[in-house]
Amino acid sequence: MTRLTGSERAIVVTALRHAVPYIRMYKRKVFVLKAGGDAFNTPATTQSLVEQVGILHQVGIRVVLVHGGGPQATELSTRLGIETRMVDGRRVTDEETLRVATMVLNGEINTRIVAKCREVGLPAVGLSGVDAGLIRARKRPPVTRAGEAEPVDYGFVGDVESVDASVLVKLLESDLVPIVSPLSADDKGTLLNVNADTVAAVIAAALGAEKLIVATGAPGILETLADPRSLISYVDRAGLKRLRDEGRLTDGMLPKVAAIERALAGGVPRVHVISYSVPDSLLLEVFTNEGTGTLVVDDIKQLSPAEQRS
Repeated sequence: MTRLTGSERAIVVTALRHAVPYIRMYKRKVFVLKAGGDAFNTPATTQSLVEQVGILHQVGIRVVLVHGGGPQATELSTRLGIETRMVDGRRVTDEETLRVATMVLNGEINTRIVAKCREVGLPAVGLSGVDAGLIRARKRPPVTRAGEAEPVDYGFVGDVESVDASVLVKLLESDLVPIVSPLSADDKGTLLNVNADTVAAVIAAALGAEKLIVATGAPGILETLADPRSLISYVDRAGLKRLRDEGRLTDGMLPKVAAIERALAGGVPRVHVISYSVPDSLLLEVFTNEGTGTLVVDDIKQLSPAEQRS
C-alpha cells in the first residue's frame, strides 16, 4: 500500500468531507448515464468511465448506463463497403446498416462494457431495448424536411412509443447495474435502431431519475460551436430553443438537445452534459457545485443560488 504524505492525506480527507452531503442527498436515487460510442473507443476511456460508475454504485447511487455506438458502426460499415448516411445527426438505417448496428451495439460494445465492469468488480448486466419489452418502438415514417422535395426515409429507425422499466427496477433493486443498448423492436419483432440519447431520456423519465447525465466528446453545450471557451454553465429549455433558433446547435447535438427536452418534460429535474475525456468529469459533476459541463433545467428559476454562482 502506498503511503500518503501529510498534504496528500489532507486533500483526501477534504474531498471526502466535501462529498458527504452529496452522498447523503443522492443515496438510493437513480441516475441515468448516457455515453456515446466515442467513450468506448479505447480500453483506457472505457475503464475510466466504468470506474467512475463503480464509485457512484459503491456510495449507494443506482446507475443505469445507456451506450451508443455510432463511430464503431461507421467504421465497420466502411470496412464492409456500406455507405453511411446521416440526416440531422441521425443515422439512416437500411437492412445492411441494421445488421451492422446489431453487431456493434449488442455484440461488441455492450459485451465490452460488461467485461470491463467485471474487471473493476462492478455487478453489471447487459441488455437492450428488446429485452423484456423494455422499449416498444415503431418504424419512423418518411419525414419531409424544409427546402427538400423528397421526404427522407430513415429505414429501420425507431421512434419510442412506450417504456416498460420494470426489468430495470428489478435489476436496480437487486443492486445490479444495467448496461443498456438502444437497439429496440416493434410489436411484430422487427428490430429498430433507436437513438441512444432518446432511449436514455425515456428511461430516465420512466424511472423517475434524479439526473440524466449525457457524456459526449464536447465539453458541454457551447455558445459558439468552434470555441470550447464558450461553454454554457447552465441553461433552461427556453435557452435551448434560442440556441437552436440561432443555428448554434448542429449535427449530433440536435438529437441530444431533443432528448434533453424530452427528459425534462418527463419530469427529470436535472440534465448534465459533460465530456467523457475530462478526467473524473462524472464524479466532479455529481459531487461538486461547479461541475465540469452544462447543467440543463426546465427553468432557470429552479436553480439554487449556489448553482447559479458556480
